[in-house]
Amino acid sequence: MYVAAGRFWTGSDAAERRLALTLSSPAVREARWFDAEPPRHKIPLPAFCIDRFLVTQARYAEFIAATGHRSPGISKEDYLRQGFLVHDYDTEVTRYLWEPDRPPPRLMQHPVVLVSVFDAEAYCRWRRPTWRLPIEAEWEKAARGDHGWVFPWGDTWDPGRANSAASGANGTSAVTGYPGGASPYGMFDAVGNVFQWTASVLENGRRIVKGCAWDDEPGLCRPAFRHGRPAQSRHVLIGFRCAGSPRVNGSRREQHGPTPNNP
Repeated sequence: MYVAAGRFWTGSDAAERRLALTLSSPAVREARWFDAEPPRHKIPLPAFCIDRFLVTQARYAEFIAATGHRSPGISKEDYLRQGFLVHDYDTEVTRYLWEPDRPPPRLMQHPVVLVSVFDAEAYCRWRRPTWRLPIEAEWEKAARGDHGWVFPWGDTWDPGRANSAASGANGTSAVTGYPGGASPYGMFDAVGNVFQWTASVLENGRRIVKGCAWDDEPGLCRPAFRHGRPAQSRHVLIGFRCAGSPRVNGSRREQHGPTPNNP
């Protein structure tokens, strides 16, 4: 989908962070998850394109078949060694493992997970040589629109609009499953389902992930929220979408990408 050039609100102010805290458990409040959010301010961005939907298991399987790239996955030892958000490997991770080079059939239209930044970047380049992961600002503008809503759909939390812990899904969902949660630009799963890799990096070298996942509380499910993970990480809570500069064909802007019937 195409996002026009212009200024937009990024970051969060004290009122938004207070709201986020009221929607969060004591554990999240004590961890001070929201301290890394920059102050609310306006910034300009050139025009860009970004995937309307998260990259699905089915789409990623096409990439694997065409290139021979490694399939999504991680060993139990490596998963535990990562040392963050350790869901039970035998019950929660194995259901997303491929067998051996195809996704579980029931997950074909779910977002691909267990991919590192480098896997995601390779996929985007395969889609188109100039494509890449979105930078944080691009992702945030596509997720919240020009007016800087707290959530993709407005300033009030609505649990029916996203696959978060409140949904009870306890796992990923089809990328077309929550149309009511689409952003003003039409981006699905702007929050919920899985966190999403970006091209932006924190001062500690970790890659910024945006959004929230299927096991998260509402306070984290805001486009302003950010945190980082090592680029080599592979996790059941992290997926991605691609972005790039718009191409112009004659006097008409080209818009490419997945459709609702073929995400």
